Amino acid sequence: MGLRLLHLNLHGLIRSHDLELGRDSDTGGQTLYVLELVKGLASRPEVEKVELITRLINDRRVSSDYSNPVEKISSCAEIIRLPFGPKRYVRKELLWPYLDDLADQIVQRLQKEVKFPDWIHAHYADAGYVGALVSRRLGLPLVFTGHSLGREKLRRLLAAGIDHDQIEQTYSISKRIDAEELALAHSNLLITSTKQESDEQYARYGRFSAKNIEIIPPGVDLHRFHSTDFNSKEEEKELNKLFKPFLRDLNLPPLLAISRAVRRKNIPALIETFGRSSILQQRHNLVLILGCREDSRQLEKQQREVFQQVFELVDKYNLYGKVAYPKQHKREQIPSIYRWAANRSGLFVNPALTEPFGLTLLEAAASGLPTVTTDDGGPRDILSRCENGLLIDVTDLEAFRDGLETAGSNPSLWKTWSNNGVEGVSRHFSWDAHVCNYIALMQKRLRFLAPRDWTLGNIKKTTPIPQKLIFVDLDNYLEQSKCLSKFREELKNHLLNRNIQMGILTGRSIKAARHRYAEMQLPKPAVWVCQAGTEIYYSDENQSDIFWQDSISVDWNRKGIEKVLFDLKDYLELQSPDHQAPYKVSYLLKEHSDRILPLVRKRLRQAGVAASPHLKCHWYLDVVPLRASRSEAIRHLALRWGLSLEKVLVVASQQGDAELIRGLTTSVIPFDHDASLDGLRSQQRVFFSDSQDGVLDGLKYFRFFKGH
Repeated sequence: MGLRLLHLNLHGLIRSHDLELGRDSDTGGQTLYVLELVKGLASRPEVEKVELITRLINDRRVSSDYSNPVEKISSCAEIIRLPFGPKRYVRKELLWPYLDDLADQIVQRLQKEVKFPDWIHAHYADAGYVGALVSRRLGLPLVFTGHSLGREKLRRLLAAGIDHDQIEQTYSISKRIDAEELALAHSNLLITSTKQESDEQYARYGRFSAKNIEIIPPGVDLHRFHSTDFNSKEEEKELNKLFKPFLRDLNLPPLLAISRAVRRKNIPALIETFGRSSILQQRHNLVLILGCREDSRQLEKQQREVFQQVFELVDKYNLYGKVAYPKQHKREQIPSIYRWAANRSGLFVNPALTEPFGLTLLEAAASGLPTVTTDDGGPRDILSRCENGLLIDVTDLEAFRDGLETAGSNPSLWKTWSNNGVEGVSRHFSWDAHVCNYIALMQKRLRFLAPRDWTLGNIKKTTPIPQKLIFVDLDNYLEQSKCLSKFREELKNHLLNRNIQMGILTGRSIKAARHRYAEMQLPKPAVWVCQAGTEIYYSDENQSDIFWQDSISVDWNRKGIEKVLFDLKDYLELQSPDHQAPYKVSYLLKEHSDRILPLVRKRLRQAGVAASPHLKCHWYLDVVPLRASRSEAIRHLALRWGLSLEKVLVVASQQGDAELIRGLTTSVIPFDHDASLDGLRSQQRVFFSDSQDGVLDGLKYFRFFKGH
């Protein structure tokens, strides 16, 4: 059998045809790269099937194409759209609360497949988060490409003087960085486009490992982007018609910029530079292709601000007749626009503050259009191989102006750059070369990694495998419940047939948990999740699940954790030995503070320690392996028992229980729940009770005792 591959690209708008590039900040070069990669892989004889998973969108404001659950790309490639989060189209920063739902859906979907994918390739932080969870649960190799990184974005925004709280509110930057750390921790292979990305951006992450990285520059479609003479008089006529309303003299060499209208692309600096130079204005037109828009007032806030700057700068420097910024263009016109500019001895300009790679630079080079570009990131690698233009510091407007004036002043040099670009792209940056390198590296690095074998293993045959499972917290809910007797009776009435079973969540040891539970005279549990999710015991067995222990023990370093957190002794103290466990380090907060958890998480991350902190009931801090949690333990059980997560009901009530609520499990939250859970009311399968009999109300609401 050939290779079966799974790609994750979750945000923005992606389809097999007519990509809406530049529509918004979520639909840019990454979308094009992923689609072209999938198409390229599907054309290879070694590949049997490629699936691209993205979000299903039902929204009248966007094409109905994005509501199609399955879209064929080719005979062996397709786009799979799964619903998660709001039905409408929303920006990527609003999708974080719903990613666990998608991870659960993908795992359940893959469980039904005859053969697992040979690897998962996750694109960007959101897909990296989902890919990490799927990889963790099924043991599938994970490949991660960040495309752009949260730490770099944060650094740039802070340098621009934007307040940290505003950055957090707009970009959910801490969630993004945490997701990137998680993806890096679980990745078997990290693919970047440039050495600069690896050395200066990924290296700033605690879980980055240089041995896991490979640099594969993206490719460019040489069938679309080429330097032959202009295709037809009809194309020339169409483009002249597009630009004529803006430009007095269509024959002046254009300075062409093609990008999304977002701050990072730094388009206003290009206009400012053009406006300050009489030489540039005399010699060139400025042509800006900034995506499509109907009404700039209806664009998202960042795009509106960029366009407002564009309009104001054109007015400030009286650039009318010299600058074109058409409202609409067709994607299929982009190759022609490059050739149109090259035919007039123009230049392609990329003024981005940071450019992870720069696919448009390759497109321009393949079209014979020399480049003046930012010296940050990918352009360094491209120009070092193609030698087709200038690198400049775009934050220095004088240097920017000098670079543009110099690049446009020498026809002989322009011709050399044009030829170099065409030859360099053909030699180093074709899609065929990219896909060949990609598959060769994958097979070399990942072929010995086998997915986890989900068998019953050490679960005794006498252990009942339920059709439904109710998880209740022993330490908080059961011990503090005022309706224990009613709960006991309800359970006894429905748990006799063994189709519905109890599961117990506890931070205690199995011995202490069984002793306390026996006093409550409740039905015998089918499973115990103990020591904050690091141990699983079945029924009356005394040996914990060795498969779970093996899964979570990767890179566990208990002494390293205690060493890293030792200097926080003014805030934390280790609990007594009877509260510790082989895969759990337990602390007690000396005083309540919302700052402790982020601080501990930061310390662990900076030290490169593969561990995760969990704060329970405001005072109890457990540090456990990165792959361990009560939520992940429940999913481990569901996989081993072949139990659908919709058949698992979890009772959550305290601070620290939010992890239990996300995803496809059913959740009941009692009326006296911690206020920290109120933000989860948007989750689909959650019941918030307003009475003392909250859990019983929730069981009835979900008809949990029906149809078993």
